[in-house]
Amino acid sequence: MSNNLYCASVPVFKQLLLALSDVLSKAEAHAVVKKVDPAVLLQTRLALDMFPLVRQVQIACDFAKSVSARLAGVEVPAYDDNEQNFAELRTRIAKTVALLDGYTEAQFDGCEGLEIVLRPGTPKEKKLNGRVYLLAYGLPQFFFHVTTAYNLLRHMGVEIGKKDYMGSY
Repeated sequence: MSNNLYCASVPVFKQLLLALSDVLSKAEAHAVVKKVDPAVLLQTRLALDMFPLVRQVQIACDFAKSVSARLAGVEVPAYDDNEQNFAELRTRIAKTVALLDGYTEAQFDGCEGLEIVLRPGTPKEKKLNGRVYLLAYGLPQFFFHVTTAYNLLRHMGVEIGKKDYMGSY
């Protein structure tokens, strides 16, 4: 029997991260054709108080790696947030996908009842079981940042559509 939380996480993270990598390639090509400084796209945001594109991609990767690691019961790997161009962002995505490829369904056995503590030791500390952590917290956070990255590029005129967002499935 397959593990539902593995199936609801790792393949989903991989699908959308690979699609995001392709979208970033299209954005880079768009910058060349339209003679736009790539830094303009990488630093674009829809509002002054939101993270720019580069940080949206970093956070999407962070949620994919941290949610999966916690559910698999392994230490969350740390990444430096120093990407400054499209190639470096795609490398970060590839590193995250490679990490996800290393997980097995067996590592997720019993993770539904695993206690995950968010913001431990702070007034915002919250304890969630593995199922709630993935379905009510991890996936929505991941989708938010992937969608925001997509929307930022679409807003900047990159010719992408729903098929680009979805990727291969």
